[in-house]
Amino acid sequence: MVAEGLRLFRFPFRAMGSPCRLHLYAERPETARRVAELVRADALGIEARYSRYRPDSLLSAINRVAAQGGSLEVDAETAALLDYAETCHRESGGLFDITSGPLRLAWDFQAGRLPEQAAIDALLPRIGWDKLTWERPRLGFGVAGMQLDFGGIGKEYAADRAATLCLEQGVGHGLVDFGGDIRVVGPHPDGSPWRIGVQHPRDKDAVLAELEVGLGALASSGDYERAIVAGGRRYGHILDPRTGWPVQGLIAVSVAAPQCLIAGSACTIAMLMGLAGSAWLAELGLPHVWMDEAGRVGGSIPTA
Repeated sequence: MVAEGLRLFRFPFRAMGSPCRLHLYAERPETARRVAELVRADALGIEARYSRYRPDSLLSAINRVAAQGGSLEVDAETAALLDYAETCHRESGGLFDITSGPLRLAWDFQAGRLPEQAAIDALLPRIGWDKLTWERPRLGFGVAGMQLDFGGIGKEYAADRAATLCLEQGVGHGLVDFGGDIRVVGPHPDGSPWRIGVQHPRDKDAVLAELEVGLGALASSGDYERAIVAGGRRYGHILDPRTGWPVQGLIAVSVAAPQCLIAGSACTIAMLMGLAGSAWLAELGLPHVWMDEAGRVGGSIPTA
């Protein structure tokens, strides 16, 4: 494929509850459309397997077993996701926990009301990676009423798969944007990076930073997606699995990493860590930018 003959094509679609957009360079529109349809079909397939909202999904089948405190064998793809979730749980000191799904029963961010402490206390005994028995390929639930939720890694995993699909189909320049989780297929044909704006957590019409990304991935997390404001305090949707309450300290984090899966889980863990999250990211050598509740901004990603 000759770089001089490449044109940029854009393909919007919706998957995994998010607006998605592909930016692909190709010589011919039919090539770009074919690759875009492969990516779209793969993303919808991941949604069909791991959506917690679909009763016919694989995840819903797993959660029906979890509700009974049972056990089952999982396929290789699900096993790989569980292995990664276990690593995230360990590296975060237990903060990143895909068993925290039952907390949704107490928190209704659409209704805009804070839950009663008693409702949260009743759910906490059903949460905790330590209550699982995971010996590949068998997964067991030690407490009835548990749930798994791949929301913290599923969309990012899909973005990485999308970039791999593009490369396998001969598209070497492009960008995958799955609801703000971004994976670069390759820089622009002239070698220049993609310019990506990070949403300001308190002003939907402004950007917190504009970054240049030529390779790898960028993911963002914050309390601006879903929140309840009560008593002059903002309660975001990222919940501490130990207390059942929203984390405090940082209100937005964006992380750059080689894979979107790493970037996404890292920024979520940083949010869960609060003000200590930036130091943790720095120790890992992951470029990042953050804003705290006082409006201070810091980080280490070069801005555009």
